[in-house]
Amino acid sequence: MSSLRFVQVALMGATWLAVSGAALGQGVVKLGMIGEFSGPFAQYGQQILGGMKAYMKQHGDMVAGKKIEIVQKDTTGPSPDVAKRLAQELITRDNVDILVGFGLTPNALAVAPVATEGKKLMVIMNAATSIITTKSPYIVRVSMTLPQVTQPMAEWAAKNAIKKVYTVVADYGPGLDAEKAFSEAFKAAGGEIVGSIHTPLQNPDFGPFIQRVKDAKPEAVFLFLPAGEQGIAFMKGYEERGLKQAGIKLIATGDITDDGVLEAMGDPTLGLITSFHYSAAHNSPENTAFKKAYSEANGDKLRPNFMAAAGYDGMAAIYEALKKTNGSTDADKLVAALKGMKLTSPRGPIMIDPETRDIVQTVYIRKVEKTGGGLYNVEFDKFPDQKDPGKK
Repeated sequence: MSSLRFVQVALMGATWLAVSGAALGQGVVKLGMIGEFSGPFAQYGQQILGGMKAYMKQHGDMVAGKKIEIVQKDTTGPSPDVAKRLAQELITRDNVDILVGFGLTPNALAVAPVATEGKKLMVIMNAATSIITTKSPYIVRVSMTLPQVTQPMAEWAAKNAIKKVYTVVADYGPGLDAEKAFSEAFKAAGGEIVGSIHTPLQNPDFGPFIQRVKDAKPEAVFLFLPAGEQGIAFMKGYEERGLKQAGIKLIATGDITDDGVLEAMGDPTLGLITSFHYSAAHNSPENTAFKKAYSEANGDKLRPNFMAAAGYDGMAAIYEALKKTNGSTDADKLVAALKGMKLTSPRGPIMIDPETRDIVQTVYIRKVEKTGGGLYNVEFDKFPDQKDPGKK
């Protein structure tokens, strides 16, 4: 073969490889999953990813002619610098099309400008501070906001003869959001806030805080803590220091009785009233199917919680958006497809608010009860079609 002919054949081969490589690339949608998979918040990442896997177990890994792949990254906890670096690597090195996950607010806020600069859809599957969706036009949230699930708790408490409350919240965005939403709604309904405490996000010692509450003798404590180990520690202190025996009621957002750790918290939680958007005890065909798929995809080590439900719903929203865009991962097209989207979730009907890109959903009032299957948050009242009151 002449040298000229060899060069022509080589160029044709290179062109074919480039074209076929591009075609293969176009056949995959990569999701860059940024979550907490180690450290004290390790269940956050596990639950969200578990919910995503449950959806794919039910619906497969193909949508709109594209194969869905998940690239998983661990922030190790509330680490904004790490989260930002991982997002940059996912976009520039791993060539992901969509950013997903985000268990904690500080990590989500750190990644928001990266999503804007890279023009990537960013789906929040837990982080609950109200302002997050305002930090990038490409952020859509499928989980909740703390004001959204807190305001109904304040309204319910005021209607049920609770007049004096002491607030205890974790000292970061969601906790401050919860405190503000509860205090404003409770005062508007005629209640009184008799004291407040902000607890450290990392490794808090609850003993002195609980004693301070007991000494103040309120009718009830309103509590927000990040789901998981902190709830177990607080409930232990609440029991040991005799607040229940002193007649001080405990009301909270559902993070405190997270389905994933409720059994570990044990009988001290019985009768605890919380407000939240998802319970594993929610009675619907969709929730039954979700729990079955979650178990099949992840095993029985963890009971699916609200983060798993948001991971599941996040995947449902992404699949439906990709169908609407015929597989295009252009962020502007995906956001347009998501605005106003309605889905029937394991938690009930949900919608993405077209104005705020935040979720609209039912918030339930629940009580911890012991059923044949163990401890569960049993729903007994509800507030339908709740928007985020933090975005008035």
